[in-house]
Amino acid sequence: MKSPKNKTIDFSLEDGQKYLKRCKEINSAVSLQDILDKTILGDSFHILQFLPKNSVDLLIVDPCYNLDKNFHGMKFSKLNETDYVKYTCKWIEAIIPLLKKTASIYVCCDWESSLLIGNILNQYFNIVNRITWQREKGRGALTNWKNAMEDIWFATVSKQYTFNVNAVMSRRKVIAPYKIDGMPKDWEETESGNYRNTYPSNFWDDISIPYWSMPENTAHPTQKPEKLLAKLILASSNKGDIILDPFVGSGTTSVVAKKLDRHYIGIEQNPLYCAWAEYRLELADTDKTIQGYTNGVFWERNTLAQQSKEKK
Repeated sequence: MKSPKNKTIDFSLEDGQKYLKRCKEINSAVSLQDILDKTILGDSFHILQFLPKNSVDLLIVDPCYNLDKNFHGMKFSKLNETDYVKYTCKWIEAIIPLLKKTASIYVCCDWESSLLIGNILNQYFNIVNRITWQREKGRGALTNWKNAMEDIWFATVSKQYTFNVNAVMSRRKVIAPYKIDGMPKDWEETESGNYRNTYPSNFWDDISIPYWSMPENTAHPTQKPEKLLAKLILASSNKGDIILDPFVGSGTTSVVAKKLDRHYIGIEQNPLYCAWAEYRLELADTDKTIQGYTNGVFWERNTLAQQSKEKK
């Protein structure tokens, strides 16, 4: 029996039939309206060929890292370098026709696959940046440094793309407040302390991995945090834009897109994860909160008390 405080979503496929029935299966060309705001059940390499061309504003991809991993019965086995490059090129080439000329692309990877993916993306797109974020969980290692970082490559189809920098400001505590004529310089005094809103960098140390007491947490082994996706979506899309995630897993990209008033298309081949995604999307009808993001500002870790004061 789980603790009442354990909010992890991990119901069985049998118990999730209600949600699985909401998912769509396609085997022929579809219109945009057929798939907008849908979870599509199936293999992306089969499905992508049927999606409308030039329709996607933002692509977020969290492919299988080149590691042995069991996704609740669906296993990915580590490939040699040549085959992993082929795997990456295959999904990229399937997606390119779906992207608008103004589209942005974000691709998640671990440190090892990042070495390959960055070079591959550079052959197809305009590389803008590489984000590194601190993944504070992870197993220790006796003969190596603990892996506590992951990369996200940021690329675009062309030089014309969306980047809403003011939508992704970070709120940082001011350690040494400086004043001119008795007034704060580039910071503000609040009931919860002195803070400065700063421009975002490409190193993120403010992300918390979902854990058992967080409502967004699922039993998916590689779930990304909603806060992480919120940064990508707010920066590189506008309300009403269309976001595609071809390996959507338990639905984080779709859920955050919905909470931020964007359209989404999520593809996932594991029916259990599709059911979890649809359950989370239902919860988002009434709860649009994103942990660590309050009143348009991204907060540092462990500042929940200060965020609560600001909400008031």
